[in-house]
Amino acid sequence: MYHDATMQETDVIIVGAGPIGIELAVTLKRAGVDSLHFEAGQIGQTIFNWPRFTRFLSNPETLAIAGVPTTSVGQDRLTGEEYLAYLRGVVRQFDLNIATYHRVVDIAADQGGFTVKTLSPRGESDYRCRRIVLAVGDMAANKRLGVPGEDLPHVRHWYTDPHEFFGKRVLIVGGRNTAVEAALRCHRIGAEVTLSYRRAQIDPLLTSHKLGPLIEDLISGGHVRFLPETLPVAFTTAGATLAAVDLSGRPADLGRFEEDADFVLVLVGFTADTRLFDLAGVTFTGPEGSPTCNPETMETNIPGVYVAGTAAVAGQQGHSLFIETSHAHVEKIARALQGDR
Repeated sequence: MYHDATMQETDVIIVGAGPIGIELAVTLKRAGVDSLHFEAGQIGQTIFNWPRFTRFLSNPETLAIAGVPTTSVGQDRLTGEEYLAYLRGVVRQFDLNIATYHRVVDIAADQGGFTVKTLSPRGESDYRCRRIVLAVGDMAANKRLGVPGEDLPHVRHWYTDPHEFFGKRVLIVGGRNTAVEAALRCHRIGAEVTLSYRRAQIDPLLTSHKLGPLIEDLISGGHVRFLPETLPVAFTTAGATLAAVDLSGRPADLGRFEEDADFVLVLVGFTADTRLFDLAGVTFTGPEGSPTCNPETMETNIPGVYVAGTAAVAGQQGHSLFIETSHAHVEKIARALQGDR
């Protein structure tokens, strides 16, 4: 490969500036490890995309990074807005130089390391490094059902503020934390809420203990209409066509009916963006295809490529990795990187 003598070189490139990526950047800076840090959007972009005033289910203490305590106005669980302010404070406190709005578009193995290409509003740039840490999260996009009419304007896979649904009939598809919280918030602002879920009931093992009892109370009290064991098979301008599910969990041929709704929120989970792993040659293992890595060092099957945070799992199914359970990745990776200097 042609080597450009003017190309900026560094020891480590971190991709992704969520909480774990930022925590790793602080740790490496404290250790004197030379690094560059790229983020396709703004710091904490996934949290920034949440509906306004969404609260973390995690306790504030477990969300703290780099030894900096979190604070909240009401000594309660943090809102997304409060946590973003906290992350900005950490970045300022440690004078981190994070290149935001720099999307990594290519990773190529080079002799002794990697060449990384980024795309920013100013164009493309190339960088060389010895090691790469992919801290890109697992919530790059909302899952889709893949049924007819899913792109109609009243069918959403996200929402910004429940206020837009005031006085409207809202059909919410899903039965885990995101869907349950949306049902609670939409009901509380005055929407007429119906919840369609493919299971027979809201599973307490798949929802937060903070949310499950609240939605059960609203359902049992008749405040939120619940359509268990149903799935949309099509969306129409009037709402959706729902079908009962069979024993395999798939839509049955019988039992189909029309459900009128002004808005439909399809909130059935998230998908990770595995593009950078593919570019780097990382393989995937497990039923959902998680990146192959050494759990002691977080190094993938490609020497010099590491994975941190929720990117280490393929999706939300197992609820195994959150911010609070990913702090250990920072320690493992920092120890591995410093041991290989």
